[in-house]
Amino acid sequence: MKLQDVVAQLPPESTQQAVGYPTLFLLVALGALVPVVPTGALVSTAAVVALHQTAPFAVLLVFVVAATAAFLGDITLYWLGRRGIGSRNGSKWLEALRARAAPDRLAGAQRRLADHSGTVLVLSRLVPAGRIPVMLACLMARMPLARFARGDAPACLAWAAAYGAIGILGGSLFDEPWQGVVAAVGLTLVLSGMPALWSRLRRGRPSGGQHM
Repeated sequence: MKLQDVVAQLPPESTQQAVGYPTLFLLVALGALVPVVPTGALVSTAAVVALHQTAPFAVLLVFVVAATAAFLGDITLYWLGRRGIGSRNGSKWLEALRARAAPDRLAGAQRRLADHSGTVLVLSRLVPAGRIPVMLACLMARMPLARFARGDAPACLAWAAAYGAIGILGGSLFDEPWQGVVAAVGLTLVLSGMPALWSRLRRGRPSGGQHM
């Protein structure tokens, strides 16, 4: 069966909305807690689908749901991490954060956090794989939960807006929703893979002191 045929057999808009928004909320919140779910691609996909719906403010609802879920997920993860910092035995959440933060990225996040705490929190969500090192740096600096929340709120709003804009762009370029979904997911995956590629290239580049 072709993808176009699958899209044609989708349930009506009211059913999609009743199921889609709660599902988006749960998946984005889960992705904030367990950073293996491609939440950016989820938001972009939801924005493409919402763009092709007739319901007013559908795209705005995607933005609100995604930003709220990301914020609640971040706050929950940070709270769990703070419990680990204060505990003598640590916690599995804190260890999971440490395992996912490379030492060089953590050191860089700590330096930037000391100079520009608010800006770093916002950028950490916009840069792929940048959220965990900054969150861990905040934990190690013993940043209070309320202060972290004040910085994380605009970060989640900017993140939801950025990936929603990718979805709107993909949906605007094509007449069929499935084509916009493919374009949006492809773009988000490319953006997500760029930091890993850049790190690989830097590791493979010879240092300035080496000669042929």
